[in-house]
Amino acid sequence: MPSIAILSGNHLCHNPRVIKEATALQAAGYEVEVFGGWFDPVLKARDLDLMANLKFRFHPLLDLMERPALRLGLRVRGRIAKFFHARTGCENHWQFGYFAPSLERIARYTKADLLIAHSEPALWALSRLSPLQAKLGVDMEDWFSVDLPPETQKNRPIKLLRRMEQDLLRRAAHTTCTSKAMSDALVSEYGCSPPAVVYNAFPWADRQTLDGKFKDRQNVVLPSIHWYSQTIGMDRGLDDLLAALPLLKYECEIHLRGKPVAGFNEWLLARLPEPWRKRIFIHPLVSGDELLSRIAEHDIGFAGEQKFIRNKDVTVSNKILHYLLAGLAVVASDTAGQCEIAEQASGAVRTYSSGDSQALAKELNRLLASAGELRSAKAAALMAAEQTFCWERQVPVLLSNIKKALS
Repeated sequence: MPSIAILSGNHLCHNPRVIKEATALQAAGYEVEVFGGWFDPVLKARDLDLMANLKFRFHPLLDLMERPALRLGLRVRGRIAKFFHARTGCENHWQFGYFAPSLERIARYTKADLLIAHSEPALWALSRLSPLQAKLGVDMEDWFSVDLPPETQKNRPIKLLRRMEQDLLRRAAHTTCTSKAMSDALVSEYGCSPPAVVYNAFPWADRQTLDGKFKDRQNVVLPSIHWYSQTIGMDRGLDDLLAALPLLKYECEIHLRGKPVAGFNEWLLARLPEPWRKRIFIHPLVSGDELLSRIAEHDIGFAGEQKFIRNKDVTVSNKILHYLLAGLAVVASDTAGQCEIAEQASGAVRTYSSGDSQALAKELNRLLASAGELRSAKAAALMAAEQTFCWERQVPVLLSNIKKALS
């Protein structure tokens, strides 16, 4: 069988989409290698635990834990690159982090039949290759060049990113992305062939690991609304949820999971109505193995992604797919990606106009007012996950596209 190299330039545990893709390709008979890097001791330990149970090979191109002088040098060089860009406007690949040059070297010398980029530094590495050197692929996990707020974008190498995206999307043999909305937008923007849509869903088999415990909820009689992210901060749709609380007609609990950014607690208290202060709870991150269980103990999943960041508008957030798999009713903002899911998950997802707290409160009140309607929405969520939005349903699309590229 052909060999495939997946380039991420990251810790393995920070890229579940890479793990799912590599595992599916390995199971289909391909020889698969994943190339990343190590720069954090805690994440390295998690990677080592993962590697003990994975059948594909993971290669950290650099272990910066064992080379502190190199880590310091690369960090200094990255800061110089950003300073140079801020002063002159000249963009350069050192703005892509530690591992871009290492990824380029492996891309040039690997004998793999297909190379797939999964990150910004990997995009840069493959863009450096001529069409004769290897068959190329790109997975647009995110639309990298439009992935941050406008005030942050000015410090990023946006022109370079756009050139790389256009180049690889036009000439790669294998292209995938996370939603039909993103696929259509990329075609319109770059004049490329439509990338295949592979939703970043989670395996239906993960439901076998549900522990059935209630570790988050304080009063299981009250309905519970859940939201999660790696970090809890402002500009993540939580403004909508907090503004909707005074308009709710029924009692419930609010549970947020993630690592709060500096100043978040003060920001939260300034916006939280007094009656709700005893009914909102913040939980730390849990392992990937436990996350589905913690989501599943709640009733309603909130996904308030904001539309002013273009990537957030057209992609499908992990949380909405996790909510469906956990069997939660979903209330989501009307981004293009989330509306796409709502259309296919009939009865499970209710959308509201982003920024409209009254519309959000209306949808929440509908679910909180009727135990029957809430049960129906939760049942519809499980059906949508099993029939469409689980990883087992995405694998055939991925394998078909890989086979076409290699042929």
